[in-house]
Amino acid sequence: MTSPLRIVSYNVRYFGHAVRGLASTRAGKREIAKAIAGLDPVPDAICLQEVETSSVRSNLGRPRLHPQETQLESFMSNLRQAYALRGMELPFEALYFRAHNYRLGEISLYTTGLAVLVNKRTLRIEQHNAEAPQGITHYQVAAWKDRKQSRICAHIRLEDAAGRGFHLFNTHLSLPSPFAREYWSVKLKMGYGVNQLAEANRLVDFVREKAGDEPFLICGDFNSLPGSPVFRFLCEHAGFVAPQLELGQIDLEHPRRFPTAGFMKLRMHLDHLFSDRRIHWLDLDGTLPFGEGPFQGLSDHTPLIGRFEIRPESGLAVPAS
Repeated sequence: MTSPLRIVSYNVRYFGHAVRGLASTRAGKREIAKAIAGLDPVPDAICLQEVETSSVRSNLGRPRLHPQETQLESFMSNLRQAYALRGMELPFEALYFRAHNYRLGEISLYTTGLAVLVNKRTLRIEQHNAEAPQGITHYQVAAWKDRKQSRICAHIRLEDAAGRGFHLFNTHLSLPSPFAREYWSVKLKMGYGVNQLAEANRLVDFVREKAGDEPFLICGDFNSLPGSPVFRFLCEHAGFVAPQLELGQIDLEHPRRFPTAGFMKLRMHLDHLFSDRRIHWLDLDGTLPFGEGPFQGLSDHTPLIGRFEIRPESGLAVPAS
């Protein structure tokens, strides 16, 4: 019988939280690496949001080891050192999924993207879309298409030690657009944007297309509160399981009670895990409210950590729309 698998989802704010995301810092990468290496048991997969490639912002004040070094490479070097201090070898293989590149002529000012780290000892990568991540951005104004930050969905098909295949998706939805009339008609904003709902729809279509009748998990920063239209669409329309809801970590009547992100004194629950019903969630041990635990002060988000098993029975397919 295979052991449960452990997954982490974390918006790392470009490893620059100490300077409000304006630049990547050595300390930012080092301390996040140290916190991840301290997780016991070792995660089987880690989904990261807000990771750069290489740009003026990511390299500001930090010389690269070689001209092509990326932010993810630099972080993995820090993570390797953090595990070495614990007498362990780095267990992860890392994949980067490019989203957007803001340029001034030939100069890359800053970039955006996602990353997924896979534990090579427990999982095998069968396929991925790192070379061409799925775009899910909703463009309300066509003329601004090149200026709006692109949103993507990373996809990896994995196999566990028993040879059971499952799909892992990592994403980061847009903020609600203030250019939509509906934005100003509701008090709560996060997850209520028509652009966010459109992106959630595209996400669901992509998950159905790639996962087919196999189990899947989705991690990410959805910029959406529990109980918001985006959250309800994913749970009620798409039929996704929300383990934070099923295990009693969140309350739809009090969407800010368990915050996963913070800005100044504002606290919000914006990060989520989803799956189909062939994934059996065991616990969310290690997931703490924003501002608590070993990840405190390292990002404007806190990581979500969950353990799950793949059900042996075939289960139900993802409901059709």
